[in-house]
Amino acid sequence: MTSIPSDIKIAQSVKLRHISEIAGSVAVDESSLELYGKYKAKLPLNLMDEDKISKSRLILVTAMTPTPAGEGKTTTSIGLTEAMNRIGKKTTVVLREPSLGPVFGMKGGAAGGGYSQVVPMEDINLHFTGDFAAIEKANNLLSALIDNNIQSPSGNLNIDPRTVEWKRVMDMNDRSLRNIVSGMGGKPGGIMRETGFNITAASEIMAILCLAHNMDELKEKLGNIYIGDTFDGKAVFARDLKAEGAMAILLKDAIKPNLVQTLEGNPAIIHGGPFANIAQGTNSVIATKMGMSLTDYVVTEAGFGADLGAEKFLNIKCGYSGITPHAVVLVATIRALKYHGGQPLGELTETNTVALVKGLSNLEKHVENIRTYGLPGVVSLNKFITDHEDEIEILINWCRKQGIKVAVSESWEKGGEGAEELAHLVAEEADSFSGKYKPLYDWNWQVKDKIDAICRKVYGARDVEYLPKARQNLHKIERLGLSDKPVCIAKTQKSFSDDPKALGRPQNFTITVREIEIAAGAGFTIPITGNMLRMPGLPNAPAATGMDITNDGVISGLS
Repeated sequence: MTSIPSDIKIAQSVKLRHISEIAGSVAVDESSLELYGKYKAKLPLNLMDEDKISKSRLILVTAMTPTPAGEGKTTTSIGLTEAMNRIGKKTTVVLREPSLGPVFGMKGGAAGGGYSQVVPMEDINLHFTGDFAAIEKANNLLSALIDNNIQSPSGNLNIDPRTVEWKRVMDMNDRSLRNIVSGMGGKPGGIMRETGFNITAASEIMAILCLAHNMDELKEKLGNIYIGDTFDGKAVFARDLKAEGAMAILLKDAIKPNLVQTLEGNPAIIHGGPFANIAQGTNSVIATKMGMSLTDYVVTEAGFGADLGAEKFLNIKCGYSGITPHAVVLVATIRALKYHGGQPLGELTETNTVALVKGLSNLEKHVENIRTYGLPGVVSLNKFITDHEDEIEILINWCRKQGIKVAVSESWEKGGEGAEELAHLVAEEADSFSGKYKPLYDWNWQVKDKIDAICRKVYGARDVEYLPKARQNLHKIERLGLSDKPVCIAKTQKSFSDDPKALGRPQNFTITVREIEIAAGAGFTIPITGNMLRMPGLPNAPAATGMDITNDGVISGLS
């Protein structure tokens, strides 16, 4: 069995190129860069070129329903980018920024793994260029302005505190902050009310930043944030508080995408970080269009399984940006197939062809969904060193019978060299596709019809049930004139259903919509299904407990 050093050891062993060299490889002059040290830089928005964007080929990396540890979409995306450049295809990888919640929690960072990483890994996984902090501050500035207006005798908008659903955010998994009471301490503390915290990745500010094309649109979207109602039932928006200008000031640098590099010295753009189970799950429109302006191909990923990230990428991001993928890579792993076939989580390294065959039903549904959008797909088997050749052969034969191309990717172990077969297949599919994705629904449909379309067609649900609060929210959406917006469903990433324990391809299930949050600034509504929460908690054994730093600043335990 091959012995591979830890992710952080690999990242620390590579001699990085100065970021000006990386920029020069895509014809960006150093004078255009806003440098954050030697290895990170902000890119100015004027580098976006719609003519070049229209000619670039966009490759979307998604996955089957993952195990709790994830199936390696980011690793595959980076490895595919390395391999595309190795076969002569000028390619940039465009990714989301990691959230500190998973970094210190269970899932780890989001800079790839093994010999398929973006670097400097420690910086990217930690504070990076401060984008998350800026988003957090802009969000919480609006919270402060709301509470200040409620208690202020002058300029008071007559906001009914009971209707305010805007929450503060922080970039950490902290279940204790989900529901709190603010304004305690008598008159000096303000007006006491129930509120809470979301994680920064679920902030509407994050969603807005990732969907805006420029500063003017950013300010417009910030001003459109719905706050609550007055005592006489009139809707109140952030623009009524004149909040958008100050919030945009806090985001003046965060709106610019970040340029870093892969282990093999290829360009990587990292920007924005919404989760896919509770937000739209894709990097910013600006970052994707920046990559398409600079290189002939762009590889990007959408969070969690294709039922979440890819669905939102296509029905929300593509709808607002006008871009379309030219090929979709569906990442599968032997361990996930066995997991969905009923093999216990702690036994996934053991050979079990019966469970593997049973688990193919999950992958089958994802393949069907990609075809529903009218897009060419390639299955990428992210190979683990514990995979048995018999298991791999079963997957390859199954894909061939399904008529979908398949390649084994070993980029975790071998970097770009291990993904060249995948690169050839993907380039062939992307180059031969001249159409456009087919949206799943029309934005002008009724909200329930859009939700039903996703639940029935993508998840495979039989019915959709709306609890009383969700039905009240539907009326509010209609009253606010937001029925013509796309929907961003919050759902567990562990299953096609809203039950995380329903593995494989569940049948005859009902999706329960508990409530529907309004993100008028971002331009979508958020149906909350099952027991989904927008502030995660830490696991019993957080990754943070295994991390350390030396006197020399060398970090260990980060992954």
